[in-house]
Amino acid sequence: MIHAGDKILIVEDELISAEYLKEILLQENYTVVGVTNSGEEAVRQARVEKPDLILMDIMLEGSMSGCEAAVQIHHENKDIKFICLTAYAEDEMVTYAIEADVSAYLLKPYRESEILATIKLICSHEKISVLEKYSEEIPLSKGYSFNLKLHRLFQNKKEISLGKKSLKLIEILAKNKNVSVSNEQICNFIWGENKNDRTLRSLIHRVREMVNRDLIQNINGLGYKII
Repeated sequence: MIHAGDKILIVEDELISAEYLKEILLQENYTVVGVTNSGEEAVRQARVEKPDLILMDIMLEGSMSGCEAAVQIHHENKDIKFICLTAYAEDEMVTYAIEADVSAYLLKPYRESEILATIKLICSHEKISVLEKYSEEIPLSKGYSFNLKLHRLFQNKKEISLGKKSLKLIEILAKNKNVSVSNEQICNFIWGENKNDRTLRSLIHRVREMVNRDLIQNINGLGYKII
């Protein structure tokens, strides 16, 4: 379990993002034991500092990706927790994340509230299981499930007929089940760019007409989540 005061290592490709993460963690009384943009250096610092948690960017300087570094660190010290920071969620990266027993994924651009909420979820034993999130089928509430291989939504094994954008909405929310996803993250995943709130609300309204309205929840000031 991770408490305020415990040690966190930041592994982030972008200096500005790294400093931003460091500042908000220090404000919450976490101890930042190091900041690096290299997978190789992350492995070295993990050996020396033995952090409780590593915020691990996937795309890093050098030949070692964040997921590769996480796998090596995990093999050496299974007590260290990981939160992956990424703008992508390709199958290869997900496979690495499963092997490294990553506790959570945060899709960029992320917000302060999302980072802190994710850390607190890990603290409170509400660990986000990557094995569950990225298995072929993600179980959801109300009898729903999302099949990652088929990119289809089912309820009680019966397919729900949805359009491509609606399915992409369900996909990004399902991959972050029980954690709010910001409007910006959702829009970038669906359209490849940010859209105005009206466009996203319209899509969510159409999806809610096809599924149980309580499946997708609006989290004020944070975005949306699926349960």
